Amino acid sequence: MGRRTDVEIALRALAPAIPDHEFGVVADRAMDSPGLVTAAPENAAWLALVAYVRHVFTDYDDLLDEGYDQDSARHFVLDDMTDVLGAWGVRRPIVADEVDPDET
Repeated sequence: MGRRTDVEIALRALAPAIPDHEFGVVADRAMDSPGLVTAAPENAAWLALVAYVRHVFTDYDDLLDEGYDQDSARHFVLDDMTDVLGAWGVRRPIVADEVDPDET
């Protein structure tokens, strides 16, 4: 198996109910992010998933644009992220200090 297959298997295990179109985008993000090139497939899938949800399904970027620091913005969007991830079958909790590959 190749790296993409390994990432996709990990992503499906993490988020079994993720819609197909979101699945492909998150897998692409895990493969294309320079910050995830050397990450284990499970870590790449998780970090890409969390970053995708944070940037696409929350007001995180707007909060940063308004001057909030990353930690504060992450705090304010945590419930929205948890809701989206929960709807996709994710059981793993979000850890505040996990690295966003788009912000490294």
